[in-house]
Formats: sequence, C-alpha cells, structure tokens
Amino acid sequence: MDFGTVLIAVAVVAVVVAVASYWGTGRIYSGLGREGGLEMTREPPAAASGPEVQEEIRQMLEAKSRRRQARGEPELDVESELAELTRASAASDPALREEVRQLVIARNERRIRQGKEPLEVEAEIERQLRAVGGDEPPPRV
Repeated sequence: MDFGTVLIAVAVVAVVVAVASYWGTGRIYSGLGREGGLEMTREPPAAASGPEVQEEIRQMLEAKSRRRQARGEPELDVESELAELTRASAASDPALREEVRQLVIARNERRIRQGKEPLEVEAEIERQLRAVGGDEPPPRV
C-alpha cells in the first residue's frame, strides 16, 4: 500500500469514529444532572413588592454609608437618599416621555400598514411609562 491510500483509510476511520462518538454522547449529556434533583432549569424571577424593594435599597444605602465612614467621609442621610431614589419616576422625565411618544407613533404607523386599529397615543404613553416603572408587565409588540 502506498502512503495516499493509508492516509485516506485513516481519515475515513477517524470520521466514522467521530460520528459514532458524537452520536453516542448526545444521550449522555442530555440526561446529565436530571437525577438527584440537580436539574438546571430557569425559574421566573420573583416579583418584588414595594416594601421589599425599599428595604433592599435601604440596606444598600446603609452599606454605602458605612463604607464612606470607613474611608473617613461623612455618612449618608439614608432616609433622604431613600426618599429621593424612590420618589423619582419614569413619568416625570420629559425626554423619556417624548421618546415613548415617538415609539408609540411609529408603532401606530406600523399597525395602520398592517390593517390594524391605531392605539390611542396618550393612553399608550401612560401605559408604557407605568410598565417602565414596574407597575405592570412590559408590553407585547
């Protein structure tokens, strides 16, 4: 046998072995971790309520204040910072409102082209801003 024939034979055998090993390991990896309660599945994130969110923000602000004190800086007024952070809403940002308005108008143009009824612009803007603030689930397009 010459070198070319041996090379082709080895390559063919290697391809067959590679295909067989790929086909055989698929079942092994698909079942890996399913027994013994180790299955990795995604759980939907739990919705946080207002008091829980405020308590987490308060804890983060208190930790930030302690770090500042450790560096010799004045401590934070946690209550005023908390009030400022929780007071701000998406509806109070005029630039965001205008951007949402442009998106609603563009969506209405697309809906009209599709033969659907256009959305009422102001009501849709308010709904979108509430969704950004976390008061309702995000819209489906």
